[in-house]
Amino acid sequence: MMENGISPTMAYWVIFIGVAVISWLVQLNLKNKFEKYSKVRSFGGLTGREMAERMLRDNGITDVQVTCTPGHLTDHYDPRTKTVNLSEGVYDSANVAAAAVAAHECGHALQHAVEYAPLQMRSSLVPVVSFASRWVTWILLGGILMIETFPQLMLAGIVLYALTTLFSFITLPVEINASTRAVAWLEQAGITDRQTTPMASTTLRTAAYTYVVAALSSLGTLIYYIMIFAGGRRN
Repeated sequence: MMENGISPTMAYWVIFIGVAVISWLVQLNLKNKFEKYSKVRSFGGLTGREMAERMLRDNGITDVQVTCTPGHLTDHYDPRTKTVNLSEGVYDSANVAAAAVAAHECGHALQHAVEYAPLQMRSSLVPVVSFASRWVTWILLGGILMIETFPQLMLAGIVLYALTTLFSFITLPVEINASTRAVAWLEQAGITDRQTTPMASTTLRTAAYTYVVAALSSLGTLIYYIMIFAGGRRN
């Protein structure tokens, strides 16, 4: 038991349950917003694919392809293959929600083209985070079991987990900036107007909340492991 009467495990479960509930509410809100604005037709009747291709063309990007990827809200931009991958519900749909999502992913392509610093930083961390994600759970587990005899293992796990947490926080400005670029272009290109621009903005802002929750969850877990390490060092 900690000096203030709260153990690391108790603190972790409080954080875990709180974040899980908030995450569920955010995901539910995102689903509801997407379904609601999927019923509002975008101006010009452009599908997600056509709108993405136009946005790329308007910004002078000719080396990025727009493809369809399976799943629901699985949309993403892949800088390695230079592809804007739109989910089935976005690729062939001509509505405000699809326009917002497609424009957001094109926003990442624009960031890549202008070498947006946070995106470059996040991309440089991908190999490290990939390695950390694969091994950090086992290293931390071993570190907890050997906290009194080999605390360095736990410390190594904390460092690896801190890198994944850093990655989560760097992702925030990347996502927010892509959404800002998306909404600005949608209005400028006449895809949305005074009535539908706030709808697109709301959809993307709700999606951004999922990244905020993920980052805070990662930070809470990191603090939990630091508390275990500090407690083990004192014993």
